[in-house]
Amino acid sequence: MKYVDEYRDGQLARQIAAAIAHAADPARTYHFMEFCGGHTHAISRYGLEDLLPVNVRMVHGPGCPVCVLPVGRIDMAIALAQRPEVTLCTYGDLMRVPGSHGASLLRAKAAGADIRMVYSTLDAITIAQAEPDREVVFFAIGFETTTPPTALAIKLAAAKRLANFSVFCNHVLTPPAIRGILEHPDLDGQPGPRLDGFVGPAHVSAVIGSDAFAPFAREFAKPVVVAGFEPLDVMQSILMLVRQVNDGRAEVENQYIRAVTPAGNVIAQAEVDAIFELRDAFEWRGFGRVPASGLKLRESYAAFDAERRFAMAEISAADNPACECGSILRGIKRPTDCKLFGTLCTPETPMGSCMVSSEGACAAHWTYGRFRDHARRTAA
Repeated sequence: MKYVDEYRDGQLARQIAAAIAHAADPARTYHFMEFCGGHTHAISRYGLEDLLPVNVRMVHGPGCPVCVLPVGRIDMAIALAQRPEVTLCTYGDLMRVPGSHGASLLRAKAAGADIRMVYSTLDAITIAQAEPDREVVFFAIGFETTTPPTALAIKLAAAKRLANFSVFCNHVLTPPAIRGILEHPDLDGQPGPRLDGFVGPAHVSAVIGSDAFAPFAREFAKPVVVAGFEPLDVMQSILMLVRQVNDGRAEVENQYIRAVTPAGNVIAQAEVDAIFELRDAFEWRGFGRVPASGLKLRESYAAFDAERRFAMAEISAADNPACECGSILRGIKRPTDCKLFGTLCTPETPMGSCMVSSEGACAAHWTYGRFRDHARRTAA
C-alpha cells in the first residue's frame, strides 16, 4: 500500500455505504462474521457499523490469538517461568492476560520470575546466545501469520546449536476454528450466531492463500470475502458479501488483491511444514478442544520443544464464570452483554483476555465503541 489515506477516504466510504444500502434487501437481515481482530478494530475505530443499514449486522469472531488462548495454557506458562533456571520471553499483550485465581505473567514477574517482553522471535534467540547459562523459552502464540517467524527461529537455533533455547508452542490455525463454528454452532446450551458469510482474515490469508477458505463456501454455502484492514477494504468486502447473498452465490472472493493470492506464500508454508505438525486437538477459549487446530514441533526438532524439555503437564482451567469472553469469541454475545464490561473489567483491571489484547473485541469497544453508545443514548 503506497498511500494509506486512499483507503480512509470518508466520502468514498459513504458512497460504498450507499451502495450497500441500495443492494441490501429490506425484507431480510444479513449477518457477517469478521474473523480477524484487526477487522474488528477497524470496524469499531472508524465507526463502520454506523454507516451500514440496520439490516446488515457484523458479528465479532475468534480472530484474536491472545484471546483464544485458554486459561490453562497461561497457567502452564506461569509455572514454567517460575522455574529458577528459566527465562521466559513473550510478547507484551500476553503479560496481562489473567490466569487462574488472578495470576498473570506480569504478577509472576513482579514476584521474581525472569520474564522478558520481546518484539520478535529473534530477540529471544539473541538472549539465548548472550546468556548460555539460562534456559530461554519463547512463548509462541498466534495464527498462521506469526508461525513462520517461529519456524525460522527454531531453524536458526538448530543451525547455531543453541542448547539453551526452546519454544512453548501455542500456534493455532484459523480454518478449523471456522469449521467448528459452522459444524457446532450451539455450545453449552447457547444457540450459535446466525451467519450468512465471513469477512476473511487478511494477514492469515497472505500466508495460507484465499483458496484455504474454499471448503466453507463449497460445503456450508457460506460466502467468504478476504478483506484488507483499512475501512474502505472492509466496506467493499461487506458490499461483495451482500451481493453474493442476493445472487444465491457462495464463493471465495479476494478483495485484498494487493497482498493476497489464491495459493498464498508457498515459501512460508514450506518453512512451517518443515518444523511443525498438527496436534490431534487443541483447546480454544470458548470453543473447547478443536480437532487438528494446533501445531506442535516435529520429532526432528523435539530438542527445542519446551513442553518435552521441561515435562510440562497439561493444565485445564476454567474461565472466570462471570466473564463472557468465550461467548464473545464465538459471536454469541457482544462486549456490552457482559456484566463485567466497563465495571470490574477495564483495560487497567482486565478480567478476561478480550479486554487485554489490542485485537480483542472488548478492548476495541472500550476504546471506540462505548463513546458512540453514549452518544446514541444521549441523542435518544
